[in-house]
Parts: sequence; C-alpha cells; structure tokens
Amino acid sequence: MQIKEIDSNELAQWLENEKPPILIDVRTPQEMAQASISTGKPLPLNTLPFRLDEIPKDETVVFYCRTGARSAQACMYMAQRGYDNVYNLYGGIVSWARNGLPIAPMIIN
Repeated sequence: MQIKEIDSNELAQWLENEKPPILIDVRTPQEMAQASISTGKPLPLNTLPFRLDEIPKDETVVFYCRTGARSAQACMYMAQRGYDNVYNLYGGIVSWARNGLPIAPMIIN
C-alpha cells in the first residue's frame, strides 16, 4: 500500500489555505515539548487506535513525527481503516525546521 506524502514547503502553503488540513503530531509528549508545528494536534502514535473517533474521514489530515517514519506508520494504519485523505510529512519536523519553517514548544495539558 502506497502512502501519500507531502513536503514541508507544500504543507506550509496548505496551512495558509482557508480550510487547512488537520495536522497531527504522533511523537511522544517529551518530543513535542522540544519543538512542534504550532497548529499540530498531539496524538502519540501508541494512542491512535483508541482515538480514531477524533480524526474525521471527510477532511485532509497530515501526520508528522521527527523524521517521517512513525507518521508513515500512522498513515498506513489510517488507510487500512478507510481513510483516503491522509498524508505523511516527508522528513518530519526535522525537515520542517531545516527549511526554516516556524517551530515552537508544544504545551501539553
């Protein structure tokens, strides 16, 4: 099964749209606290099976992690459950930061 991928610059453009994609960070809370994309929603990969109801099937969803490996797993998992419009951020937040795009620590409640 092939997953859809998006690069950092394209995602930055998508996030500026009137209806941006839902951005989901699948890293651990400790990783999220170091650096995150401001509009990213925290949803650690190990909790994904228990929180599927939080992810709408009718919207574009982009998953990201540190380098793109865990978010690719998330995309595969979602695609196997009938989600068609899910994307993996190629290179993860490392690529995002290397491209000079804004990062900030995520405050986890």
